[in-house]
This record gives sequence, structure tokens and C-alpha cells, in this order.
Amino acid sequence: MKKRQSVYKINKLLGESGIQVNGPNSWDIQIKPEFIDEFYYRVIHYGSLGLGESYMDGWWNCEKLDEFFTKILSAGLDNAVNSWQMIFSYLRALIFNVQTRSGSLKVARNHYNFSPKLYESFLDPYNQYSCGYFKNTDNLNIAQENKAHLICRKLNLSSLDNLLDIGCGWGGLAKFASENYGCKVTGITISEVQAEYAKKFTKGLPVKIKLMDYRDLKNEKFTKIVSVGMIEHVGNKNYKKFMNVVYKSLADKGLFLLHTIGSLKSVINTDAWINKYIFPNSMLPSIEQIAKASEKFVTEDLHNFGTNYDKTLMAWNKNFQKKWSTVKSDYYDERFHRMWEYYLLSCAASFRTRKNQLYQFVFSKNLTKNYKPVR
Repeated sequence: MKKRQSVYKINKLLGESGIQVNGPNSWDIQIKPEFIDEFYYRVIHYGSLGLGESYMDGWWNCEKLDEFFTKILSAGLDNAVNSWQMIFSYLRALIFNVQTRSGSLKVARNHYNFSPKLYESFLDPYNQYSCGYFKNTDNLNIAQENKAHLICRKLNLSSLDNLLDIGCGWGGLAKFASENYGCKVTGITISEVQAEYAKKFTKGLPVKIKLMDYRDLKNEKFTKIVSVGMIEHVGNKNYKKFMNVVYKSLADKGLFLLHTIGSLKSVINTDAWINKYIFPNSMLPSIEQIAKASEKFVTEDLHNFGTNYDKTLMAWNKNFQKKWSTVKSDYYDERFHRMWEYYLLSCAASFRTRKNQLYQFVFSKNLTKNYKPVR
């Protein structure tokens, strides 16, 4: 596409969403003069990947990046510029199982194996890297405790329970459940950094942390199972396998809570920029995909509180910016800083515009008594 056509197309699309190049509003994109030609070429030819990388490289700025993306997504511009990378990503996911054991380890290496100091700089004291529950509060720390209580109450946890936490992250939920509900917890993760941190974080509690893939769960039964923000890395070709593993690991009359970011439509791949820089080989499941994979269970409850993720991400970004000086280093440089804020604020907009959801499913296995949903 010729330069003039590229400029016209991008400006027309931005204008339709109420964004003006180098305009006066807080959501307007400000392109540095020396990068204008390269910017238009990069976005036209590489779509969302080009837009994100050009921001990381400092070619453009925006006073309120979350508002910029809110306008982009509200106008549907996320689907207006398709690139060959997106087509390749779709075909790759269609043909191959990219979430094999080795494929799953890529996200651990590229995202979850960052220094714990990075996550501690913006998360709550329990290091919960998932959506908070802002019920009667605007405080992130309280919202995350609310979420942890919500999960534990939905599972009817007690001191008699043996809880399995699939994808236990930094051990925050395991620590919270053990301290507040008296249960035993086994947490599993494929991230070596997370496993090491979680063992120290839960020391002295009846909590076991294991470095293992969910596909290696065998024989041991658990009265309750939880998985928070992990199935986004499982992939559509493995949803059935994941649910079968959970079913076999769950004791009779047990409960399983699945907490996941969700897509409105059934998809098999993810945004090109997110896939390259944030969550490699990830994808967001739809209700339909989860339902098809979980037919062995009884679905007791489905709760969508996705608008809470906008507040969560904005709070994370506020903390991240405030504590950046304590994190930055030769590795966590300015390009990383711009990547991370782009990630947090673009995702905030995706929940604000209801493009993404946050689902909590509660499933039961041979439960004979009535289940009472909790909010």
C-alpha cells in the first residue's frame, strides 16, 4: 500500500473513533515527527503488533492510553486492520496444539519467571495476579481479599478440606485459604520462580507447593479444586483434557471453581502483540468452549464480574508507575516500562468496553444436596 493511502486509511479509522493524530485531547495519539512515516507503515503492515511495538520504541505517546484504547475498541477498530501475523497465528493455532508441555513452558519463561520484585511492586500483599472483587470498596487490597473470600465461600471451604490450586501463582490464594479457612492446600505451577517464591510465602502453613504440569496429576484426590487465571494458557485443543484431569482429581461430592478471563466469542488464538510480548500461546475461552469441555460436571453457578478487572488493572498501573523507580534496571529498562503500561492499560480498556469478561464457574461432582450460590 502506498504511503498516502496508508496515512489516509489510518487517519480515517482513528477519526471514526474520535481520535485525532497530534490532537488536543487526552486520548489523542501524539506521533513524534521523525517517526511519522515509519509509524503509518508499521501499523498498516503489522496491525496491533506494529502499534504496540512502535509505542514500546517511543515513536508515539498518549496522555491517557486507557482512554485511547477505549475509543479504539468501542469503534471496533481492533478488527479493522488485519496483518499477516494475525492470519499466521490463526492458522498455527488451528493446525497445531501450541499448548503442549513445552509450549506451555514458554509463558512461564516469558512472563511468570520475571523477578518477584516486579509483581510485588503493583500487586496486593497476597500477590494475587487476577481480578479483584470491588464490592463496597475502591481499595485494591480489600478487593483482592474480597475475591479470595468469595472463592473460599463458593467452595464451602473448611478445616476438613484438602484443596488443590491448579496454577497457584505466587501462593497468595493458598496462603489465604489456609490461614482463614484452616484447610490443607496443594498448589501446582510450571514456573520455577513462582514455585520457589510460593514455598517461602506459605512456610509454616499446611501448604505444599509443587513444580508440575496439570497433566501430571494422578491418583491423589482432593475435596475441593480451584484454578484462577490458568486456563487461559491451556488452549482449546486441551480444554477437555484439563477438565478430565480435574474430574479425576476431585473427590466424590466435591466442588471445582474455575476463575478465568473469558471471550464473548469462541476463538483459537490471541492478539499478535499480547502473544509475542505478554502471554505466548495464550487464548481466552468462551462460555461455549468451557461448557463443552465440562459436560461430566454439574454447573452449579456462573458469575461474571468482568467490569471489576478495569478497576484492578488501573490500580495495578497506578502502583506500577509509583514503584517503577524501585524496579527499573538494565533488564527492566524504559522499553520494558512502556511495554508493561501498554499491556495494563490496553487490557483495562478491553474490560471497560466489555470485549473481555471475567467468569467464575462452580462445578460439582455427584453432589446430592442443593448448592447455594454466593455473591
